[in-house]
Amino acid sequence: MPTRKLGRTSSQRRAMLRGLVTLLLENGQVETTLTRAKEVRSVAEKMITLGKKNTLASRRAALSYITKEDVVSKLFNEIAPGYADRNGGYTRIFKIGPRRGDAAEMAIVRLVD
Repeated sequence: MPTRKLGRTSSQRRAMLRGLVTLLLENGQVETTLTRAKEVRSVAEKMITLGKKNTLASRRAALSYITKEDVVSKLFNEIAPGYADRNGGYTRIFKIGPRRGDAAEMAIVRLVD
């Protein structure tokens, strides 16, 4: 799925994105670097699209990526039905300036209400 390497091996990158997407769907927002945020956005939008289909196959596909079962049930029962009339654009990225330690550009990824 990802296009950017983010300075990690493919397995590390997949694990990091899985964790961030799970956190985003669980809490509604996540704070991370801008490049990671752009990657998280694409994967999260795909997960919400799976949630809108609401078939057994789409639920299993979501379970194979999202790390917590209760987050998958929240996705299918609460989050995805809220976007039933919307075609994409489920997330928004807000830039919040540089990080103090290494001046990396930080951003918040938030689900659109």
